[in-house]
Amino acid sequence: MAASKTKTHAKQDGFTHYARGSMGFLVELTENNDRQWFKDNQPRYESLVREPTRAFVRAMAPRIEKLSPHLVASDSKVGGSMMRPQRDTRFARDKTPYKTNVGVQFRHIAGKDVHAPGLYVHMDPAEVFVGVGMWHPDGPSLQAIRKAIDEDPKGWKRARDQAAFTSLFELSGDSLKRPPKGYDADHPLLEDLKRKDFIGISHMKVGDLFKPGFVGEVERRFKAGKGLMRFLCKAIDQPF
Repeated sequence: MAASKTKTHAKQDGFTHYARGSMGFLVELTENNDRQWFKDNQPRYESLVREPTRAFVRAMAPRIEKLSPHLVASDSKVGGSMMRPQRDTRFARDKTPYKTNVGVQFRHIAGKDVHAPGLYVHMDPAEVFVGVGMWHPDGPSLQAIRKAIDEDPKGWKRARDQAAFTSLFELSGDSLKRPPKGYDADHPLLEDLKRKDFIGISHMKVGDLFKPGFVGEVERRFKAGKGLMRFLCKAIDQPF
């Protein structure tokens, strides 16, 4: 029922791209990153950033469902695909309270946080990119992925080296300095086994946000990442 409702909203909204004011607000937030300023400008945040992003999520919902019925596109204000603007500053040196970017994650239905398999869109005044894969997977998932690479090297290389993927994405993230436990230093796929993140990043131009083809361009890039997503989901015994 929720998915059907989301589809209906997507048709009603007719969202195709962001207005320049959305990024303009984030520039202002960068210059005035404190709680009182944000409180005073909350209505502008809602109209310029949150509501357009919720509309973007609704516009993407039927495309995400077509890509995989196991990925969630939710426009809920709390716990939805749009990540909250508040930063977790408990252990951070930077104590500014708000993120100066917009983050949207279409997470696997089995996941509870940003470490689950998913698709991601990052938007700020200086950088726009989409991501696919798993960022900082937990220990058991990381071991399962490494095992899958070791046992199915051809499958991994198909996902990693597919032309549609490599033409748009680069594998990114953190890696170990030494071979992971249980794997030899001369393993032919050692550099991939050393990865702590299994994410592909595809950069876009900031100007793409303001073009009518923005939604379709994000979808095109997500489609190119299907092979990587399918391999990772299979590795951790989840459907895709």
